[in-house]
Amino acid sequence: MKFTKATNYALHTMHLLVDASPAKPVGVQQLAEMQGVSPTYLSKILTRLVKSGMIESVSGANGGYQLLRNKDDITFLDIIHAIEGTASLFECNFFHSDECSIQAVMKEAEMKMELHLKNTKLTDLAPMNKNQ
Repeated sequence: MKFTKATNYALHTMHLLVDASPAKPVGVQQLAEMQGVSPTYLSKILTRLVKSGMIESVSGANGGYQLLRNKDDITFLDIIHAIEGTASLFECNFFHSDECSIQAVMKEAEMKMELHLKNTKLTDLAPMNKNQ
């Protein structure tokens, strides 16, 4: 199983924003430089995070992005769903009269993973090393 690079950048971006001062938005250029990614690419990810209601865009000379939701309430699963959506990771391609036993195992594994990601908050992590 593999998540997209967008999810990787979204998780790291949100971790940076959790660590940032709530009084000062962080610019896309700064966020991009901290992660070694194109500001254009990161902007697309930030747009999805804004649409999810986790962050907001602040206009102006001192503008940028900042958390909209309480940082203690943001989970890994929230961020993953904002980027990847909520579709199941596994779909059985065979037609069975009853539920497919293979799909049942895969669904159970996915539910356990989602529970773990839902119970893990960004604030559970150590502060992000700004020199990474």
